Amino acid sequence: MKILVVDDEELLVKGIRFNLQNEGYQVVTGSNGREAVELARDPDVRLIVLDIMMPEIDGLEACRRIREFSDVPIIMLTARTQDMDKLLGFEHGADDYLTKPFNILELKARIRALLRRSGGYNTSQQKNRITAGAITLDTQERNVYKDGVPVELTAREFDLVELLIRNPNRVYSRENLLDLIWGYEYRSDIRTVDVHIRRIREKLETVPAEPAYFMTKWGVGYYFKA
Repeated sequence: MKILVVDDEELLVKGIRFNLQNEGYQVVTGSNGREAVELARDPDVRLIVLDIMMPEIDGLEACRRIREFSDVPIIMLTARTQDMDKLLGFEHGADDYLTKPFNILELKARIRALLRRSGGYNTSQQKNRITAGAITLDTQERNVYKDGVPVELTAREFDLVELLIRNPNRVYSRENLLDLIWGYEYRSDIRTVDVHIRRIREKLETVPAEPAYFMTKWGVGYYFKA
C-alpha cells in the first residue's frame, strides 16, 4: 500500500518514511506543494501526509488542488496551533490534523484509522500475527505473548520488539533505533535504547542475562536472533 509524505523538513520525512516502511507500507516523498499535487495523481497512492508550511505552493493550496481529482485521506502536519488554522485545513479538504512535534506512534495510529475508514486497509489481508520462537506479536491489537501467555509491553517496547522481529539478524545501532522508534522529535542519550532492551529481555527472555532472542552485537548495536 502506497503512502505519500510531503514536507520540506528532510529529517522529518526520513523519520516518517523509515517508520512507515517498517509497518509494511510503500512510501513516496516530496518536498513542496507542487510536488505533492503531481505525486498525488498516482492512482496507487492510498493516503497523503502533507505539511502546511512549504515552498512553491503551501499545503493548504496543495490540499485544495488534490481534492479536485482525488478523495484519498489527507493528514495535515503543521507547527501552527491555532484552531482557525485547523479549520482552514478541514475546509480545504483535509481529513485529519497533527501539530508538530508529534509522536510517531500517534501518526501511525491515525493512518491506520483513516485507511480503515476509507476502505483502503483490509485487516483480513494484513499479516497481523508474527511468531518467532516462543514470542508472538499481534500487530493489529498490539498484544505480545510468550508461550501463549500475554506480556505487558509499553508502546515503545512493542515498537522496538516489532522492528527487530520483522528484520531478524539485522543489526541496528543505537542511533538507528532512536531514529526509527523514537522519531525525529526525540533527542536524548543513546543509553535509553539500552534501558528498553534490558526491560524487553526481562519480560520476554527466559534468562534475561543470557538472551536467546534480543542479542547484542558488541560495539555495534542490537538484533533479533532468528
